[in-house]
Amino acid sequence: MAITAKPSFKLNKGLTLWLTGLSGSGKTTLAQALSRKLMDSNPLFPIEIIDGDEIRRTLSKDLGFSKDDRNTNVERVGFLAGKIAKHGVLVIVPVIAPYASGRHKARYMSESFVEVYIKASLETVKKRDPKGLYKQAEKGEVEHMTGLDDPYEIPANPELIVETDKLDIENSVRTIIEFLLGRGYIKNASNDLKNFLKSAH
Repeated sequence: MAITAKPSFKLNKGLTLWLTGLSGSGKTTLAQALSRKLMDSNPLFPIEIIDGDEIRRTLSKDLGFSKDDRNTNVERVGFLAGKIAKHGVLVIVPVIAPYASGRHKARYMSESFVEVYIKASLETVKKRDPKGLYKQAEKGEVEHMTGLDDPYEIPANPELIVETDKLDIENSVRTIIEFLLGRGYIKNASNDLKNFLKSAH
């Protein structure tokens, strides 16, 4: 579904949009770019980003990086996202969430949930390494690094896959928006207006 030059996006119903992938795959970058795109089209678009790093510093500061602790963190984020989305908000969650079991629990805490696998090879994310974590992990300065010391369980059936080692930010955002439009989670109000005016003649 093509996006018009001057869209005016509106949210049809609350949704948790979960962006999962390796560190450095582009989750937070895409979350911020998507938020800007939707807000630029409609300053009143109801949207919230739950950032994984921020949650680790606040809500989950008591947790470590064992499998149980990681899943507990994901469960907390999923609970929070579901509560916010219930009030008619698009909640974007850029969180690694490495284990399928944790993501499964998070899914059922929201009335509407879309899992987006932000796909980038380990080689690609190690080259990007925006936080320097992979370099630190290889030096032994960081433990439990997902993709190196700890596993990342690739989603088996995500609603959408965005390959950020093949698409730039603009086209990655476009892919997500076109998916949301196609599934009816958002609508382009400018298109609706055009159709209404045509039918009125």
